[in-house]
Amino acid sequence: MPFDFKKEFKTIYQPKTKPEIITVPPITYAAVRGEGDPNEEGGAYKSAVGVLYGILYTIKMSKRGERAIDGCFDFVVPPLEGFWENDACNDKKLFRWTSVLRLPDFVTAEVFEWAKAEAARKKKIDCSKAEMLTVDEGLCVQSMHIGSYDSEPQTVAAMDAFLAENGYANDFTDKRLHHEIYISDPNKCAEEKRKTIIRHPICVI
Repeated sequence: MPFDFKKEFKTIYQPKTKPEIITVPPITYAAVRGEGDPNEEGGAYKSAVGVLYGILYTIKMSKRGERAIDGCFDFVVPPLEGFWENDACNDKKLFRWTSVLRLPDFVTAEVFEWAKAEAARKKKIDCSKAEMLTVDEGLCVQSMHIGSYDSEPQTVAAMDAFLAENGYANDFTDKRLHHEIYISDPNKCAEEKRKTIIRHPICVI
């Protein structure tokens, strides 16, 4: 059976719909940074997502090609994630984001550069902005949000109230950001049933 990150790391990918505290270990991602409305057809965000999936599927399918990757194992491509610098802004054109997909531990810098080049060559896409990014989130609060992306403030408000009641506070910095994990594929799931993990960095007060 392919390795499935969602099943192997349930505390990270299967939270409850009520806020909970979690300590997240360092995780390495394939990442593309950008800005702009994520809903724009043909925009930077959708292009970034295409690049990320192109790279991950190149790594996943390498076992069928000539490239032998040390320690390679079959895996389910993890869910898309995003770190958002100004998600509270009402103008989505001003959003700054880093779109990411988790990388298996066997992916080295050399393997990643190979996968970028292969994805660019085979899929005719520009992978030059893709990078390996390790994020150490540490202490966080998270909750599963069910519903549209625009209704996320309701879940965030519940998270903030939970923090205030339990002696914690949000701890946003230029490196500790609003984090979303998209468990549901928006192209295949009704808006009111979408599952999105919302995660915020916190500190004890």
